[in-house]
Amino acid sequence: MFCRMTLLSVLLLVSSALLTGCGRDEPRKHAVTQPSLPSGTREPSRDGAALFKQYCANCHPNGGNISDPKRTLHGSVLKRNHINTPEDVIRIMRNPRSRMIRFDPSTLSDSDARAIAEYILTTFK
Repeated sequence: MFCRMTLLSVLLLVSSALLTGCGRDEPRKHAVTQPSLPSGTREPSRDGAALFKQYCANCHPNGGNISDPKRTLHGSVLKRNHINTPEDVIRIMRNPRSRMIRFDPSTLSDSDARAIAEYILTTFK
């Protein structure tokens, strides 16, 4: 009986995490438009820690992974999965391998994705 209740609790926890979208904010319907940048100018990026908290921390608290504990953001795990550069992290964000939500460029700009990737690689070494 205890085993069934534990299993049911775990299933409910994982289901609720997946159904809530792991903290991904919906795009704003009335976003403020920013002035266009001169050609050749990089788009200003926001703070990687703040972006990680907004988009990633609910599913990856302290670099962990609530839906797949074997795929954390810690350095040894990333290296084992051949994720070594910001481009590797961004590739996973854009085309996730498992249950992770896909963050396309219309949801998360390239510069914000890079800020998150750099934050992950430096914070969870």
